[in-house]
Amino acid sequence: MHKGSCECGAVTYEATGEMRPVVACHCTQCRKTSGHFWAATSVPSEVLNITKSDGLKWYRSSGFARRAFCTECGASLFYEMDGEGRISIGAGTLDSPTSLHTEKHIFVQDKGNYYDIPDRETQIDRY
Repeated sequence: MHKGSCECGAVTYEATGEMRPVVACHCTQCRKTSGHFWAATSVPSEVLNITKSDGLKWYRSSGFARRAFCTECGASLFYEMDGEGRISIGAGTLDSPTSLHTEKHIFVQDKGNYYDIPDRETQIDRY
């Protein structure tokens, strides 16, 4: 069982089962919604249980996906592609320890010019 929340606690969740390793997305949309790059794990949709949703707000961020954030503290929480059957969970919203590691970086072609990605980590220009 993995638990997590936004910063203010208006949104809490639990997820059972194995989580995918963390993927860091450097696309412009992820950078704009998170304030840096978006680092997320994911689980099958049916194993995510939102236990408190007072501040939860979903919005369509593209023609194929939606994102969720907390309306109270502004935390970026979830990303869900249509028809995929999985929900990405912001890795920073998980309670520690997570036992997760970063597997790869995607959309590195769009990354901000103010930081570097370690050469030892897998980098994919697009995804």
